Amino acid sequence: MANAGRDPHSEAEGRNREAALDRTIEASFPASDPPSTIPNPDAAPLADEKVPTSARHAAGDPIPSGCQVIEVHVAELNQLFNAIDPAPFRQRDLDPGAEEFIVGWAREVPADAPLALVVRLDRPAGLPEEPAILRDAIREFFGQRARASRQRLRTLFRRGRISLMIGITFVAASLLIGDIIGRLLGDRRIGAILRESLSIGGWVAMWRPMEVFLYDWWPIRADARLADRLSGMPVRIAYEADANSDAWRSDWPVAPASVKPPTPTVRGPQVAVSERG
Repeated sequence: MANAGRDPHSEAEGRNREAALDRTIEASFPASDPPSTIPNPDAAPLADEKVPTSARHAAGDPIPSGCQVIEVHVAELNQLFNAIDPAPFRQRDLDPGAEEFIVGWAREVPADAPLALVVRLDRPAGLPEEPAILRDAIREFFGQRARASRQRLRTLFRRGRISLMIGITFVAASLLIGDIIGRLLGDRRIGAILRESLSIGGWVAMWRPMEVFLYDWWPIRADARLADRLSGMPVRIAYEADANSDAWRSDWPVAPASVKPPTPTVRGPQVAVSERG
């Protein structure tokens, strides 16, 4: 009975005020505006938030649009190269696993598509010239692979020509000896067997030159063309960390202690990376 003394006019006025307040809120925030899930969209990201890779520092060659981008993720640049190769860095062979990965990816893209390489590095930026050094090393490696493939192709054709001369000579000799045996033995069974055996042996001798000139040469030429494409591709490094540190010295142990890497100042998307496929 506590509500027995409440004035019905006062209750009606209160409901009217609440309804007016609700209409004001609806007018200020239309239902078509989606609610924000960000507490403060204008606030800067926290230090422990993961920044997308595209927003981190990147350096190296610009990647033209339409390139098929090969992505390699390593902790240090040294992991890309063969550790037992005593050659200088610019002339060092790639690690077999890295070479197989890059070449395998390049084989999957169309033969006429331009290629580019993006190395995602787990350390901050080091020496300012390291993207150029990495590019020169990779281009030198695949340039040597292209020259080696063409040299192997020339050697194969030289052996094929020699094999062809040997095969033709052997076929001619086999047919000539077969004819002589046929005339000497006449129509006897043994004469026919010897003649056919020599003929078959002569054509078997032609198998190697036919294999060279019909089948063996074109995979080697394809390898040379692929190495040419890889030796001319732009190379870019995308650093996965922005903090300045001395982690780069493990990649460049010959750098003097006085050399300090520059602090990265470039921010924003730097690499246009396409998906594999």
